[in-house]
Amino acid sequence: MNEPTPDIETQLQILREMGKLELQEQWRRVYRTQPPASFRLDLLLQAIAYKLQEQMFGGLSTAAQRQLRTWTAKMNENGQQPQSQVITLKPGAQLLREWHGQTYQVLVVENGFNYEGQYFSALSQIARKITGTRWSGPRFFGLKRPVNPFAKQKEIYLENLDE
Repeated sequence: MNEPTPDIETQLQILREMGKLELQEQWRRVYRTQPPASFRLDLLLQAIAYKLQEQMFGGLSTAAQRQLRTWTAKMNENGQQPQSQVITLKPGAQLLREWHGQTYQVLVVENGFNYEGQYFSALSQIARKITGTRWSGPRFFGLKRPVNPFAKQKEIYLENLDE
């Protein structure tokens, strides 16, 4: 009869009490390879804890794994950290955009945006209202890089009202 697996908090507590030799053995068990000789005790502990949580709760999404592979390749190419392509907006953030000499202000709210006291579910709706034409809202507000990296950037501001 198999013993029930302890919950994750219990497993992590057990890991914290292990010495280096025990952690190296645990590494071999969860990663099925020899632990890196240069890893300090704290790094061994963190890597094993991550792997246990990944096994219990699931790992990174396919998109996140792809992004990490891309970043790793770019780091190996030129040694510089690549810029993230994803910008996360939290409620309370304020977007300011200058268009034809006028400044437009959009407030990020839960599940959408507030522009001139009206709720919008997408930035593209607001960009269309401002310009009268179809625009990518994230591109209009500077949240996506232009296809041509040498294109002249318009002044775009992003402020967080919480700070």
